Amino acid sequence: MAVRIMTDSTSYIDKDLREALDINIMPLYISFKNESMKETDIENHDFYEKMEREGIPVSSQPSIGELYEEMERIVKGGDDLLCIFLSSEMSGTYINACKVKNIILEKYEDAKIHVIDSRSNSMQLGFAAIVAARAAKEGKSIEEIRTIVEENIKRSRFLFIPDNLVYLQKGGRIGGASALIGNILKLIPVLTVKDGKTAILKTVRTKVRAIKAMIDEMMEDYLNYGIEEIIVHHINCYDQAKALANNLMEKLKLDHVDIADIGPVIGLHVGPGAIGIVYYTKE
Repeated sequence: MAVRIMTDSTSYIDKDLREALDINIMPLYISFKNESMKETDIENHDFYEKMEREGIPVSSQPSIGELYEEMERIVKGGDDLLCIFLSSEMSGTYINACKVKNIILEKYEDAKIHVIDSRSNSMQLGFAAIVAARAAKEGKSIEEIRTIVEENIKRSRFLFIPDNLVYLQKGGRIGGASALIGNILKLIPVLTVKDGKTAILKTVRTKVRAIKAMIDEMMEDYLNYGIEEIIVHHINCYDQAKALANNLMEKLKLDHVDIADIGPVIGLHVGPGAIGIVYYTKE
């Protein structure tokens, strides 16, 4: 018997790492006017080109039936199951998984299933799944792994910067008037995830200043608590992401900082040109 880890596609964990750690993925969906698909079925570059042509799509969670099929498959094999999903404030995936858990436990009374609300997305969710999978590989119990995940979530942070406010406004993440004023004045917010929702940390003029403000915020955490792992996120702005990664390597005295692009479900709310960092601290 082992502990299996499940998360959803908005974690954006590198495919090779995901496979090496045996992390199960539940895909979320995107729907354009005449076409729906799993976000895992389209390359990120192709998606953003399609969004430019066809407009901003909508996203949706996996169905209860899909969750049941995948969760039961693991439990039926005799393994324990720990699921970590994107914030319940952003999607119904977590709520549906809790419902499925209760249904499965009626059939498999001795099964162990834990479902955790990450209160975030992207690699803030991804790091929680990664530390869980590493602990599972070490043979830790599901209760021990849950504690490790919850501690990781408390020590992690996601800071990001949109290139403009249009996508946040269209996705309902920021008011229309605020978006209009922000774009006219060339204001760029440094965003974070707080209490499971997108929140504005501070607002500055120009993206260059916003990136500096984001780095300054990260450095304060580094000096106070140390940083265990860090990754740079971007949406169709790899050169900027590479420059940011190089900057972080110099400041943190690291040999390498990974870069990961953000996929459709989260990207449609932020838009191309967004850049950010995710990290968790040592203390």
